[in-house]
Amino acid sequence: MARTKATLGQGVRLTDHLGASLFARVYPMDAVTQLLDKHGCNSRRVRSFPASTVVYFSMALSLYPEAAYEDVFAAMTQGLSWLQGNATSSTVNKASITEARAKIGYTVLRDLQAQCCPALAVMEQHPESFYAGLRLVAMDGSSFDVPDEPANANAFGYPEGGRGPAGYPKAQCAVLVECGTHAIMAGSIGAYRDAEWTLCQSLLPTLNSTMLCMADRGLNGFEHWQQASQTGAQLLWRVAKSRNLPVNKVLEDGSFLSTIYRRDKKSERALEAIEVRVIEYALPNMPESEPRYRLMTTLLDPCVAPAQELAALYHARWHVESVFDELKTHLRQSRRVLRSKTPDLVRQEFYGWMLAHYAVRWLMHSAARPGQKSPLDLSFTKTVHLFRRAQPQSGAFSPSEAAKTKAVVCTTVAKRELPQKHQKSPAQKSKNG
Repeated sequence: MARTKATLGQGVRLTDHLGASLFARVYPMDAVTQLLDKHGCNSRRVRSFPASTVVYFSMALSLYPEAAYEDVFAAMTQGLSWLQGNATSSTVNKASITEARAKIGYTVLRDLQAQCCPALAVMEQHPESFYAGLRLVAMDGSSFDVPDEPANANAFGYPEGGRGPAGYPKAQCAVLVECGTHAIMAGSIGAYRDAEWTLCQSLLPTLNSTMLCMADRGLNGFEHWQQASQTGAQLLWRVAKSRNLPVNKVLEDGSFLSTIYRRDKKSERALEAIEVRVIEYALPNMPESEPRYRLMTTLLDPCVAPAQELAALYHARWHVESVFDELKTHLRQSRRVLRSKTPDLVRQEFYGWMLAHYAVRWLMHSAARPGQKSPLDLSFTKTVHLFRRAQPQSGAFSPSEAAKTKAVVCTTVAKRELPQKHQKSPAQKSKNG
């Protein structure tokens, strides 16, 4: 599919919709203010850098990873000047910005994600985002470098107990992603030494009975499975080939029922048991594939979820890998190291990063809906470039005013398509029509 050059009608500015104005549409000022009040860190008086601006500034850091703090701040104050009726003078310096960030901390942004980042796909318009009526989501982890400061080193640690090839400490993160839109619904950050499950546990409250959650081999202990299944979500997780999964009953599609146990550590006596279904398969004619794959699922009925469909469906989990690429390569322009020099500000920057990504995906989802397109058909990179080129000069426009001409920017984004159409998996086509 050929890419179409984006155009705008005369007299309409992209900046009426982008930058801080967009952030305030996705993350309403009322929600930000309520969380600032809840955590006791709202501004007691109007100043040149109010607490609400710090929240949006933390998101903008990821949109402009190479820009100086002062330049990012100037963009934010211009884009949010509708709050006070005129543009705020950008007279602050890096030290005062850092001080303001420290007063806010990271919990406001963490809670803002929990409150304002729901799943985006709609069954009628995005059937490829669902399987058997269940929303497809994936959970996975990654790591990233943070500045080599003593406080960061103590909080996050170095790879393998050393300083690593580049001498940077590393933080670890986990995310829960909606596969059909790449929207990050939840995220968590921890030390490099933390177990992946430690980070994933904080994502579980986002799961519910409308979802089918996929995950890789790192999460297949009894406690992992039990806690995740208790959310009501259905699970489809890859498990290690070496895991002992006795065959209790072979089903007509070749999968089999098995049992996993929580055992006493001393006596190995089974204390609890959960029935699971196991699917084993190979990928022929794919030289780089492994000899055998094993999946474990809570979907026990092969008539509802045939093994062949689940095997094909599981490979939609790669969407979470694409999200990490969007975060690291395209949103941050391959900037390897976060900016923040203290652990709390690293955490704040992390959640701002997640919120900025969601805002981009929210815009792409909004742009795709009128034309019944998949948001994955649109170019993430080109949408991010729209943000960067359009400095947020729309100080006279509140989010409600910008909404009146939202169709313009959505049309612009919708024209920035990928060269080839996103392909549905065979399983998705079968179950969703």
